[in-house]
Amino acid sequence: MDIQGKKVAILVTDGFEQSEYEVPKRELEKAGAITTTVSIKDGEVKSWTNKNWGKSVKVDLAIDEADCDDFDALVLPGGVMNPDTLRQNEKVVDFVRDFFDSGKPVSAICHGPWILIDAEVVDGRRMTSYKSLKADLENAGAEWSDESVVVDNGLVTSRFPDDLPNFCRKMIEEISEGLH
Repeated sequence: MDIQGKKVAILVTDGFEQSEYEVPKRELEKAGAITTTVSIKDGEVKSWTNKNWGKSVKVDLAIDEADCDDFDALVLPGGVMNPDTLRQNEKVVDFVRDFFDSGKPVSAICHGPWILIDAEVVDGRRMTSYKSLKADLENAGAEWSDESVVVDNGLVTSRFPDDLPNFCRKMIEEISEGLH
C-alpha cells in the first residue's frame, strides 16, 4: 500500500488520548505519509494517558489556516475532552465535513466520532466507537457495531487503544485507495 508523500491532518486539542495520536502518526510516517498536527490552539497541546495528563505535542497548523484541499486524509484521535471540545468549534466541524464532501478518507477512534456527529456525516454509515457513544451515533443515524475496526466507504472507525493495530492497518489501506 503506497501512501508515500500523502498528506494527513491529525486534528487534536488538549486531552487527546496519547496512544491514539502517537501510534497512527508513527505508522503513517513509517508508511511514507507526511503528517500535520492541526489544532484550535497554538503552540502545544497536551495529551491524556492513564487517567493523567501526558506528553505535549507541537501544533503544526491552526484550524483557522487549515484547508481540506491541502490534505489527502484526516485522523481524529479520541480521549473524552479532545473531541468534546473540538466539536464545539464551527471551523473544526466545517473542516471535518469538507473531507466527507471531498470523498477523502477519514479515520476516527474511541470518542473521535463525536466530531462526526456534529459534522452531520454519520447518517446511514456503519461505524464503531467507544461504547458510550453507541446511542449518540445511532441517534444520528449510524449503524453501530462492536468490532475492533469498521470501514465504510473511506471512513475507518475503532473503539479504543487495543484496536490500534487494526485501525492503523485499515487507515493506511483506505488512504492508499485515495478518494472514495
